[in-house]
This record gives sequence, C-alpha cells and structure tokens, in this order.
Amino acid sequence: MKHSSFFWFVLPSTLLMLAFIAFPIVSVVTQSFYTAHEQVVVQVENCGPFGCTQETSVDQEATAALREAEPMGEFAGFEIYTDRNHLAFGEVAAAWVNADGLPDFGRSLMNLPFYKALAFTLTYTAVVTPLTIILGFFIAIAVNSVARAMKGPTIFFSLLPMIVTPLVGSLILFWMVDARGILGAGLQWLTDDPNLSVKASTGLMWIMLMVYGVWHAAPFAFVVFYAGLQTVNTDTLESAMVDGATRWERIRFVVLPHLFPLVTFVALIQLMDNFRVFEPIVSFQASAHATSLSYAIYNDLGGETRLLSSAAATSVLTIIGIAILLSPVLVRTWRDFDRK
Repeated sequence: MKHSSFFWFVLPSTLLMLAFIAFPIVSVVTQSFYTAHEQVVVQVENCGPFGCTQETSVDQEATAALREAEPMGEFAGFEIYTDRNHLAFGEVAAAWVNADGLPDFGRSLMNLPFYKALAFTLTYTAVVTPLTIILGFFIAIAVNSVARAMKGPTIFFSLLPMIVTPLVGSLILFWMVDARGILGAGLQWLTDDPNLSVKASTGLMWIMLMVYGVWHAAPFAFVVFYAGLQTVNTDTLESAMVDGATRWERIRFVVLPHLFPLVTFVALIQLMDNFRVFEPIVSFQASAHATSLSYAIYNDLGGETRLLSSAAATSVLTIIGIAILLSPVLVRTWRDFDRK
C-alpha cells in the first residue's frame, strides 16, 4: 500500500482517537493539577448605638472575577494527589511509624478512602478475571460438545447474563440475596442462622459482588473461546485420538495452545473492565462495605459540591493502575510476536 493511501486510510480513525481518547485524557490530567478557587470573603463592621458588630460575607463580584481570570482554578501541582483522599503520603507515613506490625498498618490503610477503594478494586480484579476466563472456557467446551439440535438454545441461555443490562442484572441478584429472596433465605437455612444477612456482612458482600462479576462477564469469554474452538484443526484432534489421547489430554495439548492468543485477549479486556468496577456497587447499595476507584470518581462528581479536581486525580491514578496491570500481558504478547 502506498504511503499516501495508508495515510488517508488511517486518518479518520486517528482523528476519532485524538478527539475521544487523547484530548479527554490530556484534559483530565491538566485538571488534576488545579483546584477550585476559594470564595473571596470580606468582613464588614457595622456600628450602631449599642456598639459594633463584625459580619462576614462572600464577595460575589470578586469571586466571579477571580474565576473569570483563572477559569482552570488555582494551580495546586501534586498537592491533590498527596492529600488524604488520594495517596495520603503524610497519613501513610504516620501509620507506618505508629503501626504495631503489618496487620495494624493494613488496618490503618483501610481507613484511608483511596486505599480502601484500591483494595477492593484489586481483589475484585484478581478474583473475577481468572474465574471468568476459566468458566468461559469450560462453557465453550461444553457447548461445543452439545448435539447440533441443542446448540442454538444452549448458546442463547449461555449469553443471557451478557444480554441483560448490567444494572438490571445486579439488581436481580441483589433482590435474590435479600433475606426475603431465594438466595438469602437459602443461606439462612444452610447456616441455621435466621439473622444472617448478606447486606450486613462485608465479607459476604464482597463475595456476592465477585459472583455477579463472574456471572456477567463469563458469556463474553465463552463467545470468544467458542469462536476459537471452531478453528481448531480437526486433523490434529483426530490424530491425537488415534494415538490414544484422552479428552483432557486433547484439550491440554491441542486446544489450549491453539486458544492461548484468545486467552491473552480476554485477559486484557477483563483486566480493564474489572479494574473499573462500578455498576454492582451502586445496584447492591454496597458502598458501606465496598468502594472502587470508579465509585470514588462518581462520588466526587455527585452531590452539590462537585470535586472536579479530586475526580480528575482519581481518574489519572486509575489509568496508571490499569497500565500497570496490563503491562505484563502486553510485554508477554510483544515477546511472543517478536519471536515470530
């Protein structure tokens, strides 16, 4: 392909990526270094027959003029990143000095908003991502082995969790784990504890959020792996069967190596999706037990006081976290590609 043809071919995609990805990221990074101007407060002394009184009021004109002169706000540098709501360097150092061992230090970190959200986000990502890949793979193997007449309905029901809107799906599970729901009542019966409540237990709530994450994401992995199974070389499988390979051995030595690039692809997508977990926390009303980095951004942007700079800083830290998580997978993929 000529260079000019290639240029015009990639130009629309490049412009769209710049407009919807690059420029917004630059804007968010820039905003994270600025904080909103404080209101200009003036004190007025009113004197009367019975003495003088001091009254404090906000000078609206001066405040508006200041904001008009510096619309980005007041430059704060990395101050927002290091405050208590984010990396909290001062609080972390004090907790390390005063801690009586690592468990006590860990409990102190969990009292800080950013580290509390980061702990759940990392745990959710580390648990849901591999379980999604494993479950999706086994569903694909099972569906691929079903009789042709049953494959259509089986595929349809396997895709239902992905078809259902995330918010609706999480709400359904939330109602089911209620004390009056089938899962909540079942847990009470199994544990012989009529007072057991998933909503009141941090541990059970974390588990339920992760169960929902696997349930919702497994169909995507299933679709990818099922498509990959259709491209497995049948001659190789038949040769393995003739040589006496068992079903597990055929899966291990023929199917898995063939699907490994797809495993990498699914892992990349799931790492990005799971690291920005948000909908289940809102639907389960689980913010008292679990908060994520995306929920922290939502919380900063909500309410009457919109903390744009705080939300921007958390967004930048989230992007950095995703980049760190993806880097080992990307490096491995690059090395495999380079060997070829």
